[in-house]
Amino acid sequence: MQRLKTRPQFQATLAGGTVSRTAHFALHRLNLPALTVTSLSQADQVGPAPSPEQALFDLADVWLGAMVPKRWARRAVTRNAIKRQIYNVSEDFVDRLPMAAHVVRLRTVFDRKQFISASSEPLKLAVRQELKQLFERATISKGHA
Repeated sequence: MQRLKTRPQFQATLAGGTVSRTAHFALHRLNLPALTVTSLSQADQVGPAPSPEQALFDLADVWLGAMVPKRWARRAVTRNAIKRQIYNVSEDFVDRLPMAAHVVRLRTVFDRKQFISASSEPLKLAVRQELKQLFERATISKGHA
């Protein structure tokens, strides 16, 4: 699994559309065209330019990024804990996800009255369970797409 790193990668993936959503998260997916391997001699040939997706995502693999905005998770320790959970849970689903770019986006706040600590075990457990639901729904929708 490759990680999204640049703003254009995130923007392109978010534009791809939402494939799954839960109470706190949304999963966006950008299907990638079949990537071709080009040698230097082929690169010199005249022909159509590569698609924008090929320029952004040069490897045929599952790509993943995590967006945890300050608006929904004020403390850095909470944002980092949620991102770690996103990447850890996604490893369990990498074999079931299509070769595409994915972004998991936090879309609402976790209630601070319920989760008092910025990085508590109950918060991590709640995030983990919801992420499993998110990825389960995405793999089910993949079969129907």
